[in-house]
Amino acid sequence: MQFIDLKKQYQLIKDDVLNEINQVLDSGQYILGDKVPELEKQLASYTGAKHCIGVCDGTKALLMALMALDIKAGDEVIVPAFTFIATASMAALLGITPVFVDVDEKTYNLDPAKLEAAITSKTKAIIPVSLYGQCADFDAINAIAAKHNLAVIEDGAQSFGATYKGRQSCSLTTIATTSFFPSKPLGCYGDGGAIFTNNDEIATRLKWIRIHGQDKRYHHATLGINGRLDTLQAGVLLAKMRIFPEEVKLREKVAVRYNQLLSDANCVTPYLAAGNTSVYAQYTLLVNDRDGLIKFLNENGIPTAVHYPIPLHKQPIFTHNYHGQDLSVSEKVAAKVVSLPMHPYLDEETQDKIVATVKQFIG
Repeated sequence: MQFIDLKKQYQLIKDDVLNEINQVLDSGQYILGDKVPELEKQLASYTGAKHCIGVCDGTKALLMALMALDIKAGDEVIVPAFTFIATASMAALLGITPVFVDVDEKTYNLDPAKLEAAITSKTKAIIPVSLYGQCADFDAINAIAAKHNLAVIEDGAQSFGATYKGRQSCSLTTIATTSFFPSKPLGCYGDGGAIFTNNDEIATRLKWIRIHGQDKRYHHATLGINGRLDTLQAGVLLAKMRIFPEEVKLREKVAVRYNQLLSDANCVTPYLAAGNTSVYAQYTLLVNDRDGLIKFLNENGIPTAVHYPIPLHKQPIFTHNYHGQDLSVSEKVAAKVVSLPMHPYLDEETQDKIVATVKQFIG
């Protein structure tokens, strides 16, 4: 059994993928070739954002977003305590202090009610994560940000394809980033990512930053990095975009069926906030005996994953950033979450086996 069945997807689009790759090979344009702006145009159109900048991966996308906003050493940015480390580590690499805020106990996304207390004179941005495929509460977050004149960077690494009150993830904030890591809802066959913004000046800076700060050949207007998206990966993503809307529907169908089958089980299934849709990058349960359930499922041939077992303020590299603020929800969630196999092509027979085995253990 596959946790994410990328092989099944490839067999369905193999001819299209190979055609895109062969076009790139025939062109000889392997870095920022014609496929990259073609993909950027499609991604911008899909999200509703004015600009899309294709980049090398989702982690560097966060780094570049902070650089484009000119957030510097000594400044602070607010991040949720429960997320992948990249959300905070890219800030730390620039000498920016990540300030941790607790998450909502239902969505596991940044809790707007706890946000304002963390804002100081050094705060320059808020980085909410749209975790597990569902957008954070951006109306509330954006309102607080506007009140304090702060930028908002959506970390949409897991939510590309989700909607918030009828608007697409990655079009809701000052800047948004996403990842095309192979296991993401829209994934390439290596590393890849994108940055979205409606701001013309920010978009221009991002295009400079991804080629070493270069505004024209060998003329460097700002500090930058090698953040370019490979043309081959752009080709793969173009092929996948042709089936992506249908895959979003299939993911939702699988999740809805999981919810129905597990409605009487002794666990907490994913909560979907009003006005949201999710791409279910993961299908994640909250259970009391996580270790026991994982062991039992694995013994029965069912793979699992834990995203994420240690909250950021308890990571060795960030313990000095923790100053006693209440992060109890993040700690509870980190200790109890476990993800089940989830992908658009999960058949009902396999899903039935997964659910029956979960129920056999937890009742």
